[in-house]
Amino acid sequence: MGKKRWELLYIFSFVSGIIIIFFTVYPIINTLSWTKPDILWETIKDKEVIQSINLSIWSATLTTIVSFVLGVPFAYFLARKEFKGKSLVESIVNIPMVIPHTVAGICLLTIVSPRNWFGQMLNQMGIEVLGTTVGIVMAMTFVSMPLLINSAKEAFKWVSPHMENVSRTLGANHIQTFFLITFKLAWRDILSGMILTWARAISEFGAVIILSFHPLIAPTMIFARFTTYGMMYAIPVTTILIVICLIIFITLRWVASGKEREHD
Repeated sequence: MGKKRWELLYIFSFVSGIIIIFFTVYPIINTLSWTKPDILWETIKDKEVIQSINLSIWSATLTTIVSFVLGVPFAYFLARKEFKGKSLVESIVNIPMVIPHTVAGICLLTIVSPRNWFGQMLNQMGIEVLGTTVGIVMAMTFVSMPLLINSAKEAFKWVSPHMENVSRTLGANHIQTFFLITFKLAWRDILSGMILTWARAISEFGAVIILSFHPLIAPTMIFARFTTYGMMYAIPVTTILIVICLIIFITLRWVASGKEREHD
């Protein structure tokens, strides 16, 4: 009886997997099939489109770097330290993942406004946010950094504190132990978090459009083409972005899996 139940569970799991894969892959394939070669070629030669895609890639990469520099140390702290209010802090970290991203954009807009002390400070420092790459990266970082923090935190939890203590007793200081032991063992999962952060950043639209509609990144370019010229002119940009993102995403995943094989 137990064996039969397992078989039924596997069948249900397989069917649900087929539905999920179909729901994920078919819209992408169908979008690619709708692309007209002549319009696609014109789009590829369009400097404005290429600039928007390059800006998306650059901004997402910069977002990932910022998230890594700020998020990894904080994730280590959350993984190793127990303190009063820790659950509240972890919940705060995840707030950007549960609020609508247009709302996130409005929230960011209020703090960079000249009416806010933070916005005034930025103005005094000569930092322009609205309508600049700074605004794009700020919006992307706000909505995607939690992915890296959560991935890094879980990765650090898998590293035994006992190994760190042994390293400390052998003469290594805390920072040396972190880089030589903890970070080295957690690196592959942190890299996976970086990939997810990059992918989430390059796809961001709602928060970015509030802070910086111009210069155009790829998602805002697609929106502008769709609302101005219709679907036939939005699909080629969509196709180009899909192909580029898939190539980069697969490459990064391959690098991550390669590091995992080396670790094993």
